[in-house]
Amino acid sequence: MGLLSQGSPLSWEETRRHADHVRRHGILQFLHIYHAVKDRQKDVLKWGDEVEYMLVSFDHENKKVQLILNGEDVLETLQEKGERTNPNHPTLWRPEYGSYMIEGTPGQPYGGTMSEFNTVEDNMRKRRQEATSVLEENQALCTITSFPRLGCPGFTLPVYKPNPVEGGASKSLFFPDEAINKHPRFSTLTRNIRHRRGEKVVINVPIFKDKNTASPFIETFPEDDEAARASKPDHIYMDAMGFGMGNCCLQVTFQACSISEASYLYDQLATICPIVMALSAASPFYRGYVSDIDCRWGVISASVDDRTREERGLEPLKNNNYRISKSRYDSIDSYLSKCGEKYNDIDLTIDKGVYEQLVQNGIDHLLAQHVAHLFIRDPLTLFKEKIDLDDANESDHFENIQSTNWQTMRFKPPPPHSDIGWRVEFRPMEVQLTDFENSAYVVFVVLLTRVILSYKLDFLIPLSKVDENMKVAQKRDAVLQGMFYFRKDICKGGNTVVDGCGKAPAGGADLSSEEYALMSIDTIINGKEGVFPGLIPILNSYLENMEVDVDTRCSIMNYLKLIKKRASGELMTVARWMREFIANHPDYKQDSVITDEMNYNLILKCNQIANELCECPELLGSGSAFRKVRYSGSKTDSSS
Repeated sequence: MGLLSQGSPLSWEETRRHADHVRRHGILQFLHIYHAVKDRQKDVLKWGDEVEYMLVSFDHENKKVQLILNGEDVLETLQEKGERTNPNHPTLWRPEYGSYMIEGTPGQPYGGTMSEFNTVEDNMRKRRQEATSVLEENQALCTITSFPRLGCPGFTLPVYKPNPVEGGASKSLFFPDEAINKHPRFSTLTRNIRHRRGEKVVINVPIFKDKNTASPFIETFPEDDEAARASKPDHIYMDAMGFGMGNCCLQVTFQACSISEASYLYDQLATICPIVMALSAASPFYRGYVSDIDCRWGVISASVDDRTREERGLEPLKNNNYRISKSRYDSIDSYLSKCGEKYNDIDLTIDKGVYEQLVQNGIDHLLAQHVAHLFIRDPLTLFKEKIDLDDANESDHFENIQSTNWQTMRFKPPPPHSDIGWRVEFRPMEVQLTDFENSAYVVFVVLLTRVILSYKLDFLIPLSKVDENMKVAQKRDAVLQGMFYFRKDICKGGNTVVDGCGKAPAGGADLSSEEYALMSIDTIINGKEGVFPGLIPILNSYLENMEVDVDTRCSIMNYLKLIKKRASGELMTVARWMREFIANHPDYKQDSVITDEMNYNLILKCNQIANELCECPELLGSGSAFRKVRYSGSKTDSSS
């Protein structure tokens, strides 16, 4: 969740007065870091994953499941038993936005050897076991992207009512402040986003129109004029940061060997983001309703959209400096590598003063405009004790802006005086139900980075087309129904190592619309003769040329088989499986409503699948998640 400074948080009015100070010193801090490590080379490939979890409590008697608001206590116990006792503990635990959430990572980054891929799932299992061991009876650790009844009455334990009056952090009609992590950063972010925007955030998600869904579907909010104005017909209305940042995701961070390699990976992976997001779709339900989307991305984007009416183009610029086209949580707006420059076809709003300062200090044009674009934003949180810093030795002001630009990819300079190298973070994936699935998506993306670097692959297309892909990726059943712009020739100069690669355009011609095409995810992942070789066949070709032990190769092939079958439709995405579970529930009235008991049965089933207490061939294939020793870590065994 980014920078977690300790101290006394300032109000929005106080933070705003220091905004220029933070930006000015943030740039100085970046320049100190850049000049210290710009020529750094030969850092070894390291990488790690981040899995976010929800803590739930099952009431088997009343057929109800709730989110437990004790994440801080669970986190304290896990850290005390783990890293504080043993610095080499295999898992690390960190806070997340919701007080019902925690985040787990491997204790040490993975390295560059192929055998590391065979340890990912074991480490994820250790995390699940470790956290489950400190929970009470009938409680569970769940890797679900969105809790279906988040924001419905009584969705938390203990039960708290929302506080929509002034004084609350979110003023939400649905989401109580008690569900926000108690670290001051989180409530301050929530309050300051609302204050900066000048109104509550507005999230409208299209409802899925089933046979008996009201048409038009209209919710009324007679006691809240703001909600009455903001809510849209045939949409599920939400009004708080928690509806976005209270969801869970799966992320991977890579250390590159140099700044140029990091830039190259950043660009190439940016084009892959919408593809993997659609493949990992796992969030079809919001506020107790069945929606017409499968991914959380747009929900989070709206949940932290702090742009004023002027910045959104709804009023003439008067008090603000820029029109800003996107929320600060969205897809990237510019490529960073030289090969990506000609595909930067999105109008980029930048702080021209910051850009000129960076260029004058030796930063190349592409990185300078990237940072100058990030720095059009205000800091959202500031601690009184962190205003005046040593710019040569600290980076809090830079990270203040950097860590609240939540984009599909994040380009991460090394921390000051650190042995950590230049990194990129891959951020669009939805978390999956099982450790097997989460490992499969992580290994797929990491393997893809190896192939990109080894074969010098080029996935670049105009960035405006990537944005269009992002919109398609969130739609219901995008993995089967969506068509995505993708580059046909991905081998620079025609790399013969990869079967099916075409020749590059003669004379290094610019990419035209003839060199990319609309493709299905099945074609992109599995290939189609005469159209595209497919990412899985390319990965298989790479693996054939690598020395890999039998166990590791078996694990990798199982992971790639899952991705292959999800892309072809032979296996369901989590979103599709959840939709079918609800559609076939005996209590479902085909009205798009998810009751407490339906939610209970769904989450209980998810927990049983995650802990390998039952098979789910529609999601995982027959027996594919049972090839290792079964682990029963659940404390919620119920006969229901």
